Amino acid sequence: MTPIARDDSSILGRWWWTVDRWTLLCVCLLTAFGMMLTAAASPPVAERIGLDSLYFVRRHAILIVPAIALLISISLLEPRMVRRLAAFVFIGGILLLVATLLIGPEIKGSQRWLKLAGLTLQPSEFVKPAFAVVAAWMFSARRLGEDIPGYQISGFLYLAVLGLLLAQPDVGQAIVVSAIWFTQWFLAGLSATWVGLIILLGITAMVLAYFAFPHVEKRIDRFLDPASGDNYQVDRAMEAFMNGGLFGRGPGEGTAKAYLPDAHSDFILAVAGEEFGLIACLILVALFAFIVLRGLLRVLEDQNLFIVLAAAGLLVQFALQAIINMASTIALMPTKGMTLPFISYGGSSLLALAFGMGMLLALTRRRSGGTE
Repeated sequence: MTPIARDDSSILGRWWWTVDRWTLLCVCLLTAFGMMLTAAASPPVAERIGLDSLYFVRRHAILIVPAIALLISISLLEPRMVRRLAAFVFIGGILLLVATLLIGPEIKGSQRWLKLAGLTLQPSEFVKPAFAVVAAWMFSARRLGEDIPGYQISGFLYLAVLGLLLAQPDVGQAIVVSAIWFTQWFLAGLSATWVGLIILLGITAMVLAYFAFPHVEKRIDRFLDPASGDNYQVDRAMEAFMNGGLFGRGPGEGTAKAYLPDAHSDFILAVAGEEFGLIACLILVALFAFIVLRGLLRVLEDQNLFIVLAAAGLLVQFALQAIINMASTIALMPTKGMTLPFISYGGSSLLALAFGMGMLLALTRRRSGGTE
């Protein structure tokens, strides 16, 4: 029996009986699996760069506490407060993106991080979920007849975020933000003519990105012709999956983590495949799919346009990030430095995902009549 009575009218009681507890459970399972995989994958990485073997394990464990607290705290909010919080985070994130271009250190040819009080922050991770909610706010305001140019404002905000991301450059994040915005625009009533035009623009943009950004050109060339460049990490990842088989070699028995530079972050799925096998990887895929499909089913029951658009944008971001990470790990697409949600090591990613998932849980809570 649950310790919280159904007639409990406290904030916690109302939250418990209205929040999507299945999605919350799946997020907690992903987080627990992520902690276990970080403990398995990160010690060799830490030792290679001269750190204590448990350095990443301790940092990840410490970050889980504020991440879960952030997720639950935000899930307590009403939709109106979610909008305001997202707007505040979005404005702050834009300012930090500008600061990143001005004072951020250049790492591997990109300026994506800020060092603040000894901590490394990637502002784009927080801009994505905040933008999804703010754009939904503008689209819904316009569709509901409010006296504001919602479409124009959302378009201007999209172009601003896109420009800042491409200036870093971070083409992968730009693609995710574009997918969020166009999905919301489509759901808000995009005409068939615009759909066709946007598809053509998307194809054109991808071709231009190939010629404009050398790192994009190299990654696509390596994907199309593996012999044309260095595919070390992808090759080691594929070997790890083959060594793991169906049930894996056992916890701590994998060898790929000793050679993969990003075994604890971008290629952590390869460690899962080698040590826990294909079955464990399929369970991870099922958890991601369940969260997305469950969220979509909850959204379809709602009559509030803002909630539908915002939740759809957050789910697109979550799903795309998982798909891009897993597909690049198993050589189904060019490699892209994007973390696996709640699994990979990464402070900014973990906290930003908790922020986004907290807003999703807040928006999909059961409400009388399916309205705010």
